[in-house]
Amino acid sequence: MAKIVRFDHVGGPEVLQFKEEVSKQPGKGEVRLKVKAMGLNRAELMFMRGQYVEDPKFPAGLGYEAAGVVEAVGPDVDKNWLGKSVAVIPAFSMNEYAMLGEEAIVPVAALGEYPPNLSAAEGAAIWMQYVTAYGALIAIAHLAKGDFVLITAASSSVGLAAIQIAKAEGAVSIATTRKSNKKSELHLLAADHVIATEEEDIIARVKEITAGKGARVIFDPVAGPYLEKLAETAPVGGIIIEYGALSMQPTPFPLYAAIVKGLSIRGYTLMAITRNPEKLTGAKKYIYDRLADGRFRLKIAQTFPFAQTVEAYKYLESNAQVGKVVITIP
Repeated sequence: MAKIVRFDHVGGPEVLQFKEEVSKQPGKGEVRLKVKAMGLNRAELMFMRGQYVEDPKFPAGLGYEAAGVVEAVGPDVDKNWLGKSVAVIPAFSMNEYAMLGEEAIVPVAALGEYPPNLSAAEGAAIWMQYVTAYGALIAIAHLAKGDFVLITAASSSVGLAAIQIAKAEGAVSIATTRKSNKKSELHLLAADHVIATEEEDIIARVKEITAGKGARVIFDPVAGPYLEKLAETAPVGGIIIEYGALSMQPTPFPLYAAIVKGLSIRGYTLMAITRNPEKLTGAKKYIYDRLADGRFRLKIAQTFPFAQTVEAYKYLESNAQVGKVVITIP
């Protein structure tokens, strides 16, 4: 028997329940993971509330990221996976696979090893953030040395990954956060510039920082009415990549700015990378190499024991954190 997190109706973290379930055997193309840690993501908050790109099928599971040890493999899976410490790469629907539990069935294509010097908690904090940022900044925007990149909601794990990618590529990062209380920590975490958007004029500050050039790449999970301001910070030929809907408000298209500047405005999810084996291979190598040599450093905001899963999601929802929220199992 294993404890698994389930929910049978939409709502906030309070809808999550622990269920005792019989251990499952992995099928073709699958492994069973003995879970040691789980990384939390805002996509899960949206999924449990019925606000995600797909609706939950009840009784629903939850969770995209986990790290642990492979304890069983499907009939067609290489037995060399047995006993390996691995982390799960989000490459599936949470209606098909869910990571929040003492064990999880995982498609073998979604497994990624991580540097042996990292803990399970750190292993569970890798793939969502770095693949999301890599796909947008490297695979799509082709971020280059000297580029200005505007990173909104920068205190999230994906935001911090984007700052590190910008640093590694020689680009100049402009991180945003709502209030100034996170500014000093974002600077310590390698952001070149930080704008507190509730206290500063983002258009004026970007113009000042870039000496009037604008931010060629804008990486935004918020959307909503703020997109119009972001478009004003972009130069001719700039690209705005929308990868979330945190504002939960309608998103007007900035027509005139897009026409005059020839802007590219596009939606994106990391599934564009993780569901393409060739692209995923490139992403894994890029991320693994930089984790191994220290160019990428994981920032865990707080860890919670498995029994406090509800509290962990409430903390994530509070926006108080800088970095990744992780649940651990002894």
